Amino acid sequence: MRGRTWPTKAAAVLVAIVACGFTAPALAQKPVKIGVLTPLSPPGDASAGQFIVRGAKMAADDVNARGGVLGGRKIELVTEDDSGTPEKGVAGFRKLATLDQVVAVIGQFHSSVMGAVQELAEQFKIPVFATQASARSLTEKHLTYTFRTHVIDPDRVSLWNRWIKQHDFKRVALIAENTDYGVGLVEETKRLFKSMDVQADLKTVIFDRAVVDLTPQLLEIKNWKPDLVLNGGVGTPVYLVIKQAHDVGLFPAVPMLVSYDLPARPEFWKNLGDKGAYLTFIVYYHPTMKLTSRGEAFRAKYREQYKEDPVYGALNAYAQVALVADALNDAKSDTGEPLVKALLSNTFEGWNGTISFSHGEGPYWQQWTPPMLFLQYTKPEMPFGEAKIVFPPQFKTGDLLMAPKR
Repeated sequence: MRGRTWPTKAAAVLVAIVACGFTAPALAQKPVKIGVLTPLSPPGDASAGQFIVRGAKMAADDVNARGGVLGGRKIELVTEDDSGTPEKGVAGFRKLATLDQVVAVIGQFHSSVMGAVQELAEQFKIPVFATQASARSLTEKHLTYTFRTHVIDPDRVSLWNRWIKQHDFKRVALIAENTDYGVGLVEETKRLFKSMDVQADLKTVIFDRAVVDLTPQLLEIKNWKPDLVLNGGVGTPVYLVIKQAHDVGLFPAVPMLVSYDLPARPEFWKNLGDKGAYLTFIVYYHPTMKLTSRGEAFRAKYREQYKEDPVYGALNAYAQVALVADALNDAKSDTGEPLVKALLSNTFEGWNGTISFSHGEGPYWQQWTPPMLFLQYTKPEMPFGEAKIVFPPQFKTGDLLMAPKR
C-alpha cells in the first residue's frame, strides 16, 4: 500500500502548489525565440552574416542580463544560414516559423532573399527585419510584417549622384552583379541620372555573381575611358572587381566607389593587400561617431570582447534584437499582431538615434534609415578609424585623393 500512496501524495502536493499560484520555473519561463536568418556560407556574404550574428548574440545577452522580457522570460536566438540564396532563405524561414516558433526574424542581408521570405512573414504573421537588405521593392510593397532599419537604394544612388556632380565626373561606369541588389542599383542609377540632371555619360555592365573572371568586362570598361567606376558587387565579387580592375590597370588610375561597407571589415586588407589603397566606399557607421547610450555600451563591450571596432552589421543587428525586446514588453505579448502594433506605435533607442516606424509613401514604409558616409583609404593597411570622410560635405574630414600616376 505504501508504494501506491506516493503518487497520490505527490499529485496532491502538486495540486496544492498550483492552487497557491506557483508553477515550475521551466513552465513559467518559456524562452522567447528570435530568429537570425542571415548568410553564413557562400555564395552569400558570409562575413557579413558572422558580424550580424555577433551583434544579435550580444543584444540577447544584454537583454537577458537585465531580466529578459515579458516578466522574466529569456531571449533565445535561433540562427539559420540562408547562404544568400532565396531557396535556402525560404527553407530557413519556414523552419524558424514552424519548428522553432520564433516571434521575429532579423538578419536579412541579401535583397533577393528578403524578397523571397516576405510573403512567408505575412503568412505566419512574424515580423521580418532587413538588417542590410536595401532594395526599394522590399518596403515599397507595403507589407504588414516587413520592417527595415537600413538604407534604401534610391537614397544610396541619390547620394552618389550628388558626389558625381560635385566632382564633375563626366564618364561613369557601374559594374553590378545580377541580383536584386545589383540590378536594382543599375535601374535606380539610370532613373536618377535623368531626374537629378546628372551631366555625365553612364555605362552599365551586369555580371553573373558566380563568375571568377571579370577581365573581359573590366577591359571593356577601361577601353570606354571612364573617370569613375562604381562597384556594385556583394561579398566575394567586390574583391574580384577590385583585384582584377587593379590587374588590368583600371584602378586606382580611375577612382572606384564600393557601394557598401565591406571595406570596413578587419579582413579587407588581408584579402586585398596593397590593391585596396585609394579605394572609396560607402559606410553607415564610423568609429568617431557619437552614439546613443545603448550604442556606446555596445561599442565598449564589443571592443573589449573582440579587440577591434564594431562594424555596422553588428551594430544594426544588436539594435534590432534590442528593439524587438522593447516592443515585446510594450505589446505585453509574443504574438505577431500585438508586436507589429507595438513596433508602429512606439519609439525605440537605436545605436545612433531614435528608431520609429511609420507608413510613409513609396519605399518609406516601416523604414528607418541610418546615415551614409563616403570614406577613402589612402594607403595600404590603413585602419578603418583613420579613413577620411570625403562626402557628404557636412561630415567631411578630408578631400578625395587621386592615386599617383604610375
